Amino acid sequence: MAIEVGQVIKGKVTGIQSFGAFVALDDKNTQGLVHISEVSNTFVKDINDYLKVGQDVEVKVIKIDETNKKISLSIRALMPNPEGSKAPRNKEANGEGAPRRRNAKGGRRQNSAPQNYKSDPDTDGGYTLFADKFKDLGL
Repeated sequence: MAIEVGQVIKGKVTGIQSFGAFVALDDKNTQGLVHISEVSNTFVKDINDYLKVGQDVEVKVIKIDETNKKISLSIRALMPNPEGSKAPRNKEANGEGAPRRRNAKGGRRQNSAPQNYKSDPDTDGGYTLFADKFKDLGL
């Protein structure tokens, strides 16, 4: 069986470590690792509270490192988001990423100076004086 990223496979937990669980994906000793952060969509302090050796699990293949012969698996990717949580915003999680925010003219937003910013003509080259002149000219 050829294993590909994005594939959902049924497997069996063969070993548990503090950092994750090893899952047998077929009868040819093909194994992958479910990292502790990929076990649940909530914080996992002790993986033994969620998985046991010999347990049948359904996992999603999230990464294949052919040079090191490692397969990364996720149980969390197959779970719905918990109540009240937002959908993931990173590109890897949803495949597209969040759209960029734009200003009214279609350009990218830029950070502005704080509202309480007071300029000093001696240190900022007289910016306030120029700003006042532009206001007088209606620019």
